[in-house]
Parts: sequence; C-alpha cells; structure tokens
Amino acid sequence: MTEAMSTKRLVTWLFVLVVGMFGFGFALVPIYDVICDAFGINGKTNSSAYAGGDEVVDETRDIRIQFISSNAEGMVWRFGPETSELVLHPGEPQVVNFTAHNPTSKPMVAQAIPSVAPSTAAAYLHKTECFCFEQQVLQPGETVEMPVRFIIDPGLPREVRRMTLAYTLFDVTERMSDLIEVAALQTN
Repeated sequence: MTEAMSTKRLVTWLFVLVVGMFGFGFALVPIYDVICDAFGINGKTNSSAYAGGDEVVDETRDIRIQFISSNAEGMVWRFGPETSELVLHPGEPQVVNFTAHNPTSKPMVAQAIPSVAPSTAAAYLHKTECFCFEQQVLQPGETVEMPVRFIIDPGLPREVRRMTLAYTLFDVTERMSDLIEVAALQTN
C-alpha cells in the first residue's frame, strides 16, 4: 500500500470518528432521559409555576411526601425544610416552608435544583410557587423562609404512595454578581 493511500485511509477513519463523536454528543440527552426513566432517578419537575385548574381532592388516598435538602459542594448556607414529611390527599393544595441562612459576611446568590422520586411522580407534582423558580439573594447573616406551594395531581398512578421532593442548593454568586449589586441597592 502506498503512503498516499495510507494517509487517505487514516483521514477517512478520523472523519468517521469525528462524525460519530458528534452524533453521540447529540444522543446523550435522550440516553440520559431513558436511563433515568428506567431506573427511576432524577425526576425532573417543572421550572415554572403551575397555573392550576379545579382539582378535586381525592380523600380516598393518602400520599406520603418526604422533603430532603442538601448543599452542593462549596455552598455554606444552612438550608432545610421545616417539616421532613407530610401526608396529604391528591388534589389538596399544600405549603411547605424551607429556611435558608447565609452565615457568611458577604452577600450570596443561590439556586435550588429540585428532583422528585420516583421519577414517574414528577409529572404529577404541580408547584404553584417555589423558591426554585429563581435565584435567591441573601445578605450577610440573613435568614429567610421560602415557601413551596404545590398540588399532587389526582391522576397520580395508584401504585405511587410515597414521593420524595429533594432540593440541592448551589452557590451561583460568581455568575450572578449583577444580581447582588441590585439587591444591595434595594436594601439601602
């Protein structure tokens, strides 16, 4: 085989490899969603408020919902729900408060990312108000109460009797410096 043919073959293989890698990059999100659905992990909730309708309360069913909070690496706030568990009826509006405290000597911005388990229940958890819809700015030493108002859709499959709503709090201060400046101006 000549050197020119060898080079042409190498270029062809490299081109196929690049196209394959590009295609794999596009396929990652659907693959991730399929794996999460298959294993019941990382239930995604809506990132905007539920407008709601006239849900009928299903008093024949009890749903036990657990609330969990955690801080991502580097987040120093004290953050958690006021109650760790609640028993409710589907269709019944509920409010659970979370408390956040900034123990530092500087303003900070946080973003909460929610997750629901089992993931099949995520589509039936309708939040009408949630601190996770926007970033939270806390001044030094400030403590705030942040409500989550929600309804469990009566269409929740009957086999789901327990749910977990988890929030992970991330420090986004560096990316949101403009938001801190605006909040400081509003408090003065």
